[in-house]
Amino acid sequence: MSPKRCGRRSMSSPGLKLAVIPARGGSKRIPGKNIKAFAGKPMIAYAIEGALASGVFDHVIVSTDDEAIAEIARATGAEVPFMRPADLSDDFTPTVPVIAHAITAFEALKGPVAQACCIYAGVPLLEAEDLRNGLDLLLQGGTDYVFPVAAFPAAIQRALRRAEDGTTRPFHPEYATTRTQDLEPGFYDAGQFYWGRRDAWLAGLTLHTHGKTIVLPEWRVVDIDTPEDWARAELMFRAIKGAASE
Repeated sequence: MSPKRCGRRSMSSPGLKLAVIPARGGSKRIPGKNIKAFAGKPMIAYAIEGALASGVFDHVIVSTDDEAIAEIARATGAEVPFMRPADLSDDFTPTVPVIAHAITAFEALKGPVAQACCIYAGVPLLEAEDLRNGLDLLLQGGTDYVFPVAAFPAAIQRALRRAEDGTTRPFHPEYATTRTQDLEPGFYDAGQFYWGRRDAWLAGLTLHTHGKTIVLPEWRVVDIDTPEDWARAELMFRAIKGAASE
C-alpha cells in the first residue's frame, strides 16, 4: 500500500507534505504500547490509517528504534525509510528534535519537505478531517505550528489544592465567588498531532508558544499513559464507533 497523494499543495510553499509518526520501543507503563492490540488492531495502525485517509500527505513515515514496530508500520501502509538513533529514543527526548531529525533524514533520501505533521502513535480517536483542518489553518499563514486542543471540563480558575490530610484550598482564591460562566475557558493540548512548517521544526521552535489551534470536542480526546487509561479509551472508542454505525 502506498500513501495517498496530497493534491492540495500550496503553490507558495513548494515541497512535500510529510507525516511523521514517532513510535519508539521500550514503553514502561504499558509494555509494547505502540503495537499492542487496541480494539482489534495494533495501536499505531490508527495513526497510520488516519494519515493515509486524510489524503494530504505525500509520504507517511514512522520514526522508530524498534524493528517490531517498523515491521507492523510497513504492513499497515507506512514507510520506515530509516531507524531512529538511540540518542533520540530515550524517555526524556522531546518531540521537536525527533521530528527535526526525521525531516533531515527524509530529505537526504527523498527531497525537500515544506510542511511536516507529527502524529502521535497512541491516537485511536484521530479523525482525518482534523488533519485536513489543521493543514488548512497552517497554510493560511501567520503561524509556525497548528495543533488541536480541547476545553477543560471545569473552570481552571476554580481548581483546588489538596493537602495530605484531605483539606483543600483554592489555587486562585480571588475567583472563589465568581460565577463559572463569567470565567475565561481554559484549554489543554489534545496530544494528537502537530502540523508545522519545515523551518520551524528545524529551528527548534517550541510548539505551544509558536502555534495556532483548532478545537476538538472533549469526548474525542483521550490520553493513554496507564492501563486504566487504556481500558477507558477502549470503552470510549467502542461507544463512539458504535454510535457512528447506528
